[in-house]
Amino acid sequence: MAAKKGVIAILTGGGDVPGLNPAIRAVTIRALREGYKVIGLRRGWAGIMELTRDKKADNSRHFSYLTREIVDRAGRTGGTFLHSSRTKPSKVSKAHVPEHLKEKYTDDINDLTEEVLKNLEFLGVDYLIPIGGDDTLSYGVRLYTEGVKVVAIPKTMDNDVPGTDYCIGFSTCVTRTIALTNNLRTVAGSHERFLVLEVFGRYAGFTALLPAMAGAANRCVIPESEFDIERLTELLSKDRLKNPSRYSILLVSEGAMFKGGEMVFKDRTTDAYGHAKLGGIGDLVSDEIKNLSPKFNKGKTISTVTQKLGYMVRGGDPDSIDSIVPMAFGNLALDLILRGIYGRLVVLKNGRYDNVPIEIITSTKKLVNVKQFYNTQRYRPNYESFEMKPLFIMTSEL
Repeated sequence: MAAKKGVIAILTGGGDVPGLNPAIRAVTIRALREGYKVIGLRRGWAGIMELTRDKKADNSRHFSYLTREIVDRAGRTGGTFLHSSRTKPSKVSKAHVPEHLKEKYTDDINDLTEEVLKNLEFLGVDYLIPIGGDDTLSYGVRLYTEGVKVVAIPKTMDNDVPGTDYCIGFSTCVTRTIALTNNLRTVAGSHERFLVLEVFGRYAGFTALLPAMAGAANRCVIPESEFDIERLTELLSKDRLKNPSRYSILLVSEGAMFKGGEMVFKDRTTDAYGHAKLGGIGDLVSDEIKNLSPKFNKGKTISTVTQKLGYMVRGGDPDSIDSIVPMAFGNLALDLILRGIYGRLVVLKNGRYDNVPIEIITSTKKLVNVKQFYNTQRYRPNYESFEMKPLFIMTSEL
């Protein structure tokens, strides 16, 4: 299969989300129709980093050629059929250097970008489309500075990639969070308890704030604003008392912090990007509000139901938005390549599709605008000034 216009490589990195396969499908079908050859790089940056530059070698674990039949079959499903990893080739520990490169790279932390560039050349890759969050795409920025023709697609259910109002996976995450919270209402109501749900969100609280704004929870705590546990318990106790079924609900971002405290880590390990693994804040909050509850309930303890939603909000098929947006993002990426424009991030801004310089990924952070959207005294969203706001309310600039 000769490539009339060149070879496009696609990869997915970081955590899986629903919507990745539709994005791969959109890129592939359009690219094949326009006369390109399409390569799927497997396991994120790991696939292209670990590849062996030998035509006789079996590199099937590292890449594959994509056809319409392959992407059509996967395009309606969740996850990523190309698989994923949290590999960052510019920061590879000695233990994770590929076997055939161990003699060359012996430092504790190694930069294998030289190998990645040679491997892309070995495969004949002319254009690269990475799909990922800020960590995955930050390495795409690095490759662009090295001369690779990169067009990036934002993905993360935390919705925290700078420059875009929307990232693939966010809508399904919010949809799942609302549905799972509603499912657990019956448990909390039957036993007249507090319901405490921990959701993803290391630095940004969008995945807790939007479901709360939609009415899934009475209160939410987010990474952008520390919370006072006694005040939070008081509010939840009042919410519970007002509820005829005698329960109240709290959403807790995994990166949320007690006033004067710090993030809660589940162990001492880190991922390949160097991030300590978060987890457990929901349990801590649950224990504390139970212990403090007698103060606001005439001396009687209020028990809790605690659940970490975790992978349940990122599993399964994409919802309608995470089927439509990836299709558009994939075609936007092809539009840019056809026009000879590279070093761009395709985005949704104020309800319209667009593209911005890829450097925005590493030049800023996207966080909840606390002053505008979060009431720090009541630990809940602000319900005001919705006129002319985009679908998901909070834009990349606010």
